[in-house]
Amino acid sequence: MAQRSNPLSRILDENRLTRPNFSNWLRNLRIVLNLERIGYVLDSKIPSPLPPEAIEEEHDTLRKWREDDIQAKCYMLASMTNQLQKQHEKMQTSSEILSHLQELFGENSRLARYEISKQLFRMKMHEGQDVGEHVHTMIRLIKQWRH
Repeated sequence: MAQRSNPLSRILDENRLTRPNFSNWLRNLRIVLNLERIGYVLDSKIPSPLPPEAIEEEHDTLRKWREDDIQAKCYMLASMTNQLQKQHEKMQTSSEILSHLQELFGENSRLARYEISKQLFRMKMHEGQDVGEHVHTMIRLIKQWRH
């Protein structure tokens, strides 16, 4: 990623979205966007077109939202793998990209549940391992799977 004025953008360089790290990537993305004061665009939908009688202030607000959204979208795309970039580069807004990523990789996604199931099926107690610790780990994984 090119050098930007945001000193925290480096965390996105070092923690590119690679699918299994979605929640960590999203947390880091929100930190960077909030420092830029544009994090709000992730949680908002594209504003409706303005009526012809809209005042200049409304046009300025819409223009600012679009600029902020483009900047957020660029941060997002620049901090993904090339394959994920190709999947998302034609999406209109940063919130649209985020929504799609949450479907794919969010805690309730099929992929996340599959990964948790895999961990559960591969769990084995090792000699000398504490039974309580083993059971606690299994319970935590089951709770993650159910949510």
